[in-house]
Amino acid sequence: MIVKKAKLRILFVTLIVVSSILFVFIILNSLKENVVYFLSPTDIKNLSEIKSEKIRVGGMVKESSIIVKQNNISFIITDFKSEINVNFSGTVPNLFSEKKGVVAEGYLEDKNFLKAKKILAKHDENYMPPEVKEALGEQ
Repeated sequence: MIVKKAKLRILFVTLIVVSSILFVFIILNSLKENVVYFLSPTDIKNLSEIKSEKIRVGGMVKESSIIVKQNNISFIITDFKSEINVNFSGTVPNLFSEKKGVVAEGYLEDKNFLKAKKILAKHDENYMPPEVKEALGEQ
């Protein structure tokens, strides 16, 4: 015979375990929807199929590839092995320029074309914002 106290403990432990499993499932499911994979142009060329999920493509902006038409900008990202054409509507970051690192987030149209929704310009580890440089120079 199981005592009433033991039944309550078993019920309590069962509720905690089920609640924990449900909580972890909800968190993992919401994270899955917000994950954005990072690929290089070579990785994209090697894909077996193109998925309709959001990705990030990183590399260098190819020299003489930037074409600006009104609010639309087209350029080529290269990893010095492969290239991918990128089209973006909007304003680009101040650090965006030729021969500089860039990450474009968007959706692949095919293995050669990315429709970007966001452009992130990268800088090296030695970069220091001008305001910080001035503040350090004054000290």
